[in-house]
Amino acid sequence: MGEPKESGVFRLPRIDLLYTAAVFTGVIEATGIVKEKTEGGLRISRPDAFTDIRIGSSICVSGACLSVIACDAQSMTFDVVPETWERTKLGSLQAGDVVNLERALSAQGRFEGHIVQGHVEGVATVQEFRAGVLTITLPDTLVEYVFLKGSVAIDGVSLTVADIRGNACAVALIPHTIRETTLGELKEGDLVNVETDILVRAVRERLSPPAA
Repeated sequence: MGEPKESGVFRLPRIDLLYTAAVFTGVIEATGIVKEKTEGGLRISRPDAFTDIRIGSSICVSGACLSVIACDAQSMTFDVVPETWERTKLGSLQAGDVVNLERALSAQGRFEGHIVQGHVEGVATVQEFRAGVLTITLPDTLVEYVFLKGSVAIDGVSLTVADIRGNACAVALIPHTIRETTLGELKEGDLVNVETDILVRAVRERLSPPAA
């Protein structure tokens, strides 16, 4: 059977913001410092603005969605499972490192960036960061989901693709992003978490021929 159609127009798959327990926008609210890293988790400094978090709150930590398991006025603690250590750059973090932080979007919140699930799909390597333009080398598996003027989340930051040539993806950073996120400190060879646009992934999945 073919894809469902209505009035001769292909019907795009429905993307429900409630599909996942938490949705982010890629607009970083604050940065935090890794206070402790253990085999099973992270303890990160708690920003002053995060007054509403509680046990169970979802926080996007440099692009990876983690759940708060304990918190006090100074810090937040998260469990991290082996798959997350292995599939993201969180495994390379050390005490003292700085991470980007964003709370899950509230029902009444404004949607400022693009849909970010906090499901890191791969780790990219910084190729160059010069004159406000960050160029990364994407894993082969992600290249088909990234296109010119499309959206991509790098270390949790919602960005617009300025150029894509093979595996090289370039994004332009405004001065505010350079100042207020960890991206301004990146250098050649650094690792970054990457999540492509869920809308692109969903449409491509629906349009892909079924496996034989």
